[in-house]
Amino acid sequence: MSLGPSGFSLIDLPEAPAELLASYDDLPVDSYMGHGTRYKKFSQYRLSPAGGGGGGWDFALLPHRDYTAFKRFNAVGGGMRRSYPPVAVDFTPLIAVGADALGLDRGEDWQINLHQNRTRAEPGRPGPLTPEGVHHDGHEFVMIGVLRRERVGGGETRLWRPDAEQPFWTGTLQAGRAVLLDDKRLAHDVTDVVAAAGEPGHRDIFIVAFSRWSEKWYGAEHDAAALADADTDAR
Repeated sequence: MSLGPSGFSLIDLPEAPAELLASYDDLPVDSYMGHGTRYKKFSQYRLSPAGGGGGGWDFALLPHRDYTAFKRFNAVGGGMRRSYPPVAVDFTPLIAVGADALGLDRGEDWQINLHQNRTRAEPGRPGPLTPEGVHHDGHEFVMIGVLRRERVGGGETRLWRPDAEQPFWTGTLQAGRAVLLDDKRLAHDVTDVVAAAGEPGHRDIFIVAFSRWSEKWYGAEHDAAALADADTDAR
């Protein structure tokens, strides 16, 4: 499977282990994004085709670094160093499902950023999911997987073509589903989550950004370029 002419696809995820789901309860507050409603950990990998010609992927966890993004892609959190603790559980089986569904080029290695996020909503206090607005992430492909929606409404994913005034697709990803995006062709955003039934709730997701190793978002050279970026046009 690979992305069709629309530039996106929806897939089912395998059941997440209980340990992985429980790890969301230990996420620290993201002090850079979300106004105190987002909780986050972050890790980076080098992804290589497994040897032997039988398919599969080898994951090499990269030494932990701050996360740096370009301001032209993220006007809120770009152009700065963001320090997050590393992800403490194994997401690689879920990531491999996305890599296979995308039909990644197996002729080269890939670098991936893994974001583990919880967004919390309380009565009268929605949780913003994309404070940066409609945006590209700046990678070749993006995978957004939803693992839990507990006592929340909202959280509609919207996909946008270049210079469009309205999204061409809107849908609510339920637990156990993921959307795969051609990030160079499509922009996206997600509406705020809101508390349901008059009590707090949360939405637990993971985001995987895929870049070819030759275009990796990792290391001192990337950090210097991202920190020097002055273009604030997120569209």
